[in-house]
Amino acid sequence: MLTIRTVPDPVLRELCAPVSAFDGALAALAWDMLRAMYAAPGRGLAAPQVGVASRLFVTDVAWKEGAPDPRVFANPEILSVSEEMEEAEEGCLSIPGVPCLVRRPVAVRLRWQGLDGAGAEDLFEGWAARCVLHEYDHLDGILCTDRVQAA
Repeated sequence: MLTIRTVPDPVLRELCAPVSAFDGALAALAWDMLRAMYAAPGRGLAAPQVGVASRLFVTDVAWKEGAPDPRVFANPEILSVSEEMEEAEEGCLSIPGVPCLVRRPVAVRLRWQGLDGAGAEDLFEGWAARCVLHEYDHLDGILCTDRVQAA
């Protein structure tokens, strides 16, 4: 089982490098990340949270309420975000016990590569958008505590 890194581990503040090899090692890392995420139990996990400074994250937004729907995102790119914003509480596996009230767009259009390197694009809304944006932030060394706005 992978160990989830917690603050103040410096890997959490690194700008992650693009994924360049779409091979068995990448697939193994992604599936190991999903296992660690489910065990935590979380809804998303980014590679730097397990000590790997690569532009890779995994999510499963609905597994706690329904059937598992694991997703793997390599080299994600935000294409657009909604103008409509919403403030909600977020937790982070790398900052246990510290909920953050974060304002984020309610929708995001994302492009990424799958484990085979093939491109994909989709629109995420609601909690799925929040989860994708939270994990995407990790790839740039940004934590949810950085997004908390002063009262």
